[in-house]
Amino acid sequence: MINCLIVDDEPVARSIIRTYCGHLPFLHIAGECGHALEAKERLAEGGIDLLFLDIHMPVLNGVGFLSTLKDAPLVIFTTAYQEYAVNAFDLTACDYLLKPFSLERFIVAVDKAKEKLSPVSKVLSGEAGHFFIKAESKQIRVVFQDCMYAEAQGNYTKVVTQNATLQTKLSFSDLIAQLPPDLFIRVHRSFVVNKFLITHIEGNRVFIGKNEIPVAVNYREAFLKSVGIKKD
Repeated sequence: MINCLIVDDEPVARSIIRTYCGHLPFLHIAGECGHALEAKERLAEGGIDLLFLDIHMPVLNGVGFLSTLKDAPLVIFTTAYQEYAVNAFDLTACDYLLKPFSLERFIVAVDKAKEKLSPVSKVLSGEAGHFFIKAESKQIRVVFQDCMYAEAQGNYTKVVTQNATLQTKLSFSDLIAQLPPDLFIRVHRSFVVNKFLITHIEGNRVFIGKNEIPVAVNYREAFLKSVGIKKD
């Protein structure tokens, strides 16, 4: 059973999601909220696996709200405003539903969440300091400390370790979700790096050994702060 919380300021929109959830017996609606602050209180009570979150809401919009959560559940954004899509996926949303969306499209989004919540799909082994990724028809063990960086490449993710370069169908956002934030930092929409393996930084480029990785402007400030460098 997946416990869901519906957050939308429009009663009609909440009703549609409620109806769609009713078609999927493994979904349980654990609550409905009309705005983000109400949702924050409900999330504090625990027990929520999946959040259907509207973006355009009064007081605090969905993107801003999600950025305030330390231990957020999986999120499926729902909105009538397509221009929010980039920010939504930067926050590693599970999916993005553009209103009005069909039941078929809703099911596709929920299936993505269901797959991520399945114990079989959880490949992270944080206590052991490693994770497994499927590459070359094998489940390959990657030790966090040996992973230099990862790069999004279309439908694949390239993982570069000190001993190998691996290509996996694991999505970039899923990979990032499994990396310890005290060890890895995102420097670009398509790159995440092991900040303890950085050899030097030059302009908008970071170097890990002979590997040169771009640092995007919108990630630069957070990146420099993370590695202990004051902004120029």
